[in-house]
Amino acid sequence: MTEEILTQNTENEENVGSVLEVRRNKLFELQKSNNDPYMEVKYDVTAYTADIKENFDAMDGQTVSIAGRIMSRRDMGKANFFDVADSSGKIQVYIKLDDVGEEMFSAYKKWDIGDIVGVVGRVFKSKRGEISIHTESVKLLSKSLRPLPEKFHGLKDQDLRYRQRYVDLIVNPDVKDTFKKRSEIIREIRAFLDNKGFLEVDTPVLHTLEIGAAARPFVTHHNTLDIDMYLRIETELYLKRLIVGGFDRVYEVGRIFRNEGMSIKHNPEFTSIELYQAYTDYHGMMDLVEELYSGLAKKICGKDIITYQGTEINMASPWERLTMAESVKKYAGEDYDTWETDEIAREVAKKRHVEVEDNATKGDVLIAFFDAYVEEKLIQPTFIYDYPVENSPLAKRKKSNPAFTERFEFFIYAREMGNAFSELNDPIDQRQRFEKQVAEKRAAGANAEVDEDFINALEYGMPPTGGLGFGLDRLVMLLTDSYSIRDVLLFPTMKPLDK
Repeated sequence: MTEEILTQNTENEENVGSVLEVRRNKLFELQKSNNDPYMEVKYDVTAYTADIKENFDAMDGQTVSIAGRIMSRRDMGKANFFDVADSSGKIQVYIKLDDVGEEMFSAYKKWDIGDIVGVVGRVFKSKRGEISIHTESVKLLSKSLRPLPEKFHGLKDQDLRYRQRYVDLIVNPDVKDTFKKRSEIIREIRAFLDNKGFLEVDTPVLHTLEIGAAARPFVTHHNTLDIDMYLRIETELYLKRLIVGGFDRVYEVGRIFRNEGMSIKHNPEFTSIELYQAYTDYHGMMDLVEELYSGLAKKICGKDIITYQGTEINMASPWERLTMAESVKKYAGEDYDTWETDEIAREVAKKRHVEVEDNATKGDVLIAFFDAYVEEKLIQPTFIYDYPVENSPLAKRKKSNPAFTERFEFFIYAREMGNAFSELNDPIDQRQRFEKQVAEKRAAGANAEVDEDFINALEYGMPPTGGLGFGLDRLVMLLTDSYSIRDVLLFPTMKPLDK
């Protein structure tokens, strides 16, 4: 007999409405007959679909108990095939009237795609050679009152996928794989840092003051204390307090909140990993990044050379290392060392149609040239180091040239992936930079303040320290070949539909 594929097509709203009514009526009938599926509280699972497929030779003929969601059905009268998906994958199930009896088979025939069921049966291969389960008994564990998207087309609407991630995970198995890899990446990062003697810590999410950093915070109010508080925009200052306190190596996997724009690379809340190591510098942080990222590529992707959006990326060490001035000379053809004054630098920018402020310094112009000419060229992993002091308020100045700081960022696929410093530990210099930063934010209307307690901590003495921060989400995007940050966040920030 020709097999009929039973699927639900949700493209027609009128059809969806009738399906919802039919499914609710089925539920009411079950409840009237004292078979309410929502009253089920436990089901003993002895095997998962992936294990059955991977270990078929050992499990052939064994009786197993699985549970999962009905994803499709092929009705051939008194014998049916249906597919059940659990957290590990999907498997074919064979059910026959003569094996399970009239009552159980009739009950099964009324169930719908999307219903969650438990199956007890024997592992075997069908005539077509597909690993399957021959049903001995089957039970309805939960009723799906809404139809799944049409089987062959899946859930393609991007906006709907992000809003209803639960449906996306049901019908698009690759999505579930992305988030399994995300968890694996976090686990591997923790193992890497733990093995190097770093201590994982937690620092406050709610701060009592708005610091002078460039990012805009989210503001909330503490009712008991009757004060405004700010969701953190970084974990840096608390972690460095711990270095002052005597912890030599600390890190935090922390949720960060920035009240700023949204794009394929930006979400208002995201996960960063920040770490600080006493008695090293930014070159030590470069070595750590190379070792971590190349190791992750091998672990997650199986090799050093990965593919991102059709481009091969070689993650193997060593990565190219260029000062910002060297990179501008290489890609823009302009030599910072020939700019004798700020005025000359601004004239060079004007000739090359690079926009800068009327009072821009040489450092400001260098940064503008980097943004205009260099970043888009940094496809392969590259460290850009020695940043002008103008945009590095927390980095230590270079001994050999105080106009620059011991700071680097690293870039992959023309995206900034992380930021690191030889940390500033001079409390007097730090205060001056904070005050300048706060003044600029206040002039722009912010309620910024100098973090006096952090200055106080520095005055007790912080050892020479290397610090590093990188975005977990962009790293997951890279290692899972995901186009948008929303593809690697289970529940990305979305505007409510009624807005």
